[in-house]
Amino acid sequence: MANPFAGEVSLHVNGEPKVCKLTLGALAELEATLGAATLVELVQRFEGGAFSSRDVMALLVAGLRGGGWMVRAEDLVAAEIAGGPVAAAKVAAQVLARAFAVPE
Repeated sequence: MANPFAGEVSLHVNGEPKVCKLTLGALAELEATLGAATLVELVQRFEGGAFSSRDVMALLVAGLRGGGWMVRAEDLVAAEIAGGPVAAAKVAAQVLARAFAVPE
């Protein structure tokens, strides 16, 4: 089960719950994968609704890897994500937001 106070979000992949979390290493991997100059740029894409399916996929892969599952983008292409693309985008946005949120 994901712990939101630790920046974690749950994603069901092929019927199994997985933890997504953006660790420092996952964030660095994400920047490199997306060619984003800064993380602020990526956050602005999501806040402005200007994100792509590539952004969502890269966030999920980085988050799942940060959560301990050594997944590749190729693995997620054929995977069944509960809730489909809309749920995937919501999880991607949540994991990005939680990476920078201070627990209350």
